Amino acid sequence: MSDSSAKQKFGTLPVFLTSISTILGAILFLRFGWAVGHVGLVGTLLIVLIGHLVTIPTSLAIAEIATNQRVEGGGAYYIISRSFGLNIGGAIGIALYISQAISVAFYVVAFAQSTGPIFDWVESEFGIVVETFGYRLVSIPTMILLSLLVLTRGANSGMALLYVVATILFISLAMFFVGTPSPDVQVQYDSITEIFNKVFDKEAFSQERLVELGIDKVNKPTFFYVFTIIFPAFTGIIAGLGLSGDLRDPGKSIPVGTLLATVIGMVIYLAVAVKMSMSLPPEILVNKERLVMSDIAIWGPIIPIGLAAAAISSALGSILVAPRTLQALGADKVFPSESGNSWLAKIRKKDDEPVNGSIISIIIAMVFVAIGDVDLVAEIISMFFMVTYGAICLISFLEHFSSNPAYRPSFNSRWYLSLPGAVLTIWLMFKMNLPYAIASLVLMVGIYFWVSRYNQNQGGMVRIFQGVIFQISRSLRVMLQKAGGEEESEEHWVPSVICISQDSFDRTSGFDMVRFIAHKYGFGTYIHMIKDYYSRTTVAESRDVRSRLLKRTKISQSKVYVDTMISPSYTSALAQTLQMPGISGQDNNMILFEYSPIQMERLKDIVENFGLIKAAGFDVVILKTGEKGFGYKHEIHIWLTAEDLTNGNLMILMAYIILGHPEWKRGLIKIFAIYPENEASDQKEKLIGLINQGRLAISPNNVEVIARKEERSIKAIINQRSGDADLTIVGFHQESLKKHNEEVFGGYEKLGNVIFVNTDKEKIIA
Repeated sequence: MSDSSAKQKFGTLPVFLTSISTILGAILFLRFGWAVGHVGLVGTLLIVLIGHLVTIPTSLAIAEIATNQRVEGGGAYYIISRSFGLNIGGAIGIALYISQAISVAFYVVAFAQSTGPIFDWVESEFGIVVETFGYRLVSIPTMILLSLLVLTRGANSGMALLYVVATILFISLAMFFVGTPSPDVQVQYDSITEIFNKVFDKEAFSQERLVELGIDKVNKPTFFYVFTIIFPAFTGIIAGLGLSGDLRDPGKSIPVGTLLATVIGMVIYLAVAVKMSMSLPPEILVNKERLVMSDIAIWGPIIPIGLAAAAISSALGSILVAPRTLQALGADKVFPSESGNSWLAKIRKKDDEPVNGSIISIIIAMVFVAIGDVDLVAEIISMFFMVTYGAICLISFLEHFSSNPAYRPSFNSRWYLSLPGAVLTIWLMFKMNLPYAIASLVLMVGIYFWVSRYNQNQGGMVRIFQGVIFQISRSLRVMLQKAGGEEESEEHWVPSVICISQDSFDRTSGFDMVRFIAHKYGFGTYIHMIKDYYSRTTVAESRDVRSRLLKRTKISQSKVYVDTMISPSYTSALAQTLQMPGISGQDNNMILFEYSPIQMERLKDIVENFGLIKAAGFDVVILKTGEKGFGYKHEIHIWLTAEDLTNGNLMILMAYIILGHPEWKRGLIKIFAIYPENEASDQKEKLIGLINQGRLAISPNNVEVIARKEERSIKAIINQRSGDADLTIVGFHQESLKKHNEEVFGGYEKLGNVIFVNTDKEKIIA
């Protein structure tokens, strides 16, 4: 027999028994009567139903995920980490592990309380009252014996004991149900108003009724406090999942065992609530120190025996599950220490038991056993289990929403069950205990950043959200295309720029200009062209280039979509680029080129293909990269002439859009308009009116109209006035390009970076 087959040896029954013995465990015997006494029959039924509005969608989600992928060691942690990535999965997994380890203490303390009748008998027979240590006289030795059992015998002995205690548990419940109700009990049903008041923490009882129940009005528990104490009873679905690494067929055993335990557990809880309310008055039920089920059962001593069996089986289940979660965390190298991860991931060779994980779990459990407060521990573990349940429901919903063809479970839940389950868990957390909810979420966020700091390549939520984002993007793009009509509105124009360059790694100015435009007001795509034939070699090169570009987008925190294109000629690459769909859902409407004066062949390529570009109806921006670059990113100069009636508005909008990037946050725009002397005054008023109408952040003091004298060239004026500008914007026209070719862009040698703008249609500044 192989090691793998030797390890994965359990079937469906252990999953069911582990889950059901945790569900029908300590809470049922110790606190359920107290809950019925405080919130009444209808209120208790409501607690059970609300709890199962969380656990049933979670059970269905577990069944679904388990039939889509093999759930290996780590159970719930494995599901979450393989869906959300190791960083988020690790954060939730650590919180889940802590709650599992604390659960061991919870059940051990509950087991100790099952010996209450023995303490009462000792006191009545011998007059000995144990006050100093109380139940710790039982809980601490029990914890020690349980630890020795797990460390020496492992899961096999645990499973053998599980069958025995599960049998005792069901016998005790059977004796409880056949017990005779008190003849004096009259079932009192709350009114709709009383139920509403309890759920929303209003005044549920009159003062007289509180006195009758023996409840202190100031310290009376709210509905959601009662819910918080009871909720750990419904967390057993996770217990069976934790055995995933030890199952022959997790895809079958987990769904069947988990769903069966959930449904049977809910039915039993509803029946127990009815039985209790018909059997004992509220003033007896609210007594925390009394095992009220003993007053109802046909043979009273079976109840503490059943409590002992349920508690010890739940403790055993938790102490088997918690180390396996910790071992899986170590195996995934979630923690920062390599040696620490290896130590936690280590298993005992003879039986594959995670002994080191068991040691850590035992230490944590022993601390909380020493504390000995059942209600405190219940509140803590309720929060962490809520987060886990919410994460599992969210995974199921996102997988449905993303429509991933790789997600093909043989059992299907429904998204309209998973989504409410996820939302309800968050709402319940804040209703149950606001400080604990905030603290648990802050703790998990802190753990996430701590884990991410040492595991930077583990993906995070990208893995599962990638499909969701794709579906949202696809739907929005189709919707925008249908709603947009044939013509783009120039009044509500938004730049969707695409840049193609062969010099991505020689100069960054082209990429920088795209990220300036795309940061706040527009959308940007950057294409690196590989001038070559399509082959295995160039494909490999393109993938490497894309990885480098992606790294650049991360470093610069840009919102630019990057890609590569392989083509033997510039013209064919440009033709393909012009036909590419826009990433925003609307068509690309602007193309950006970049060249350096030392590589004039790039400018020649642009000029030669200008007719092709205009045929596509694109606005054109040509960036000349000067030696000064973008300088201090402080001043943008716009130069308008009488010939720029069409280009002018786009030039002003471009400057405004660029200033939207944080690197230009201290920048300002200066507008220079060159007109004949007799038009200067009127043109300035028109410009200021345009700026005010468009609510552009340009001071009238920064608008200057220059009267042109015929003997001086426009380029000379621009060179003189904009030599210290960080970016200069100049318009150009297709007619001039046909006459003068590349000379149109020459003569600006004294400037830093210059962008030349040509619009296909005049933009409206409104």
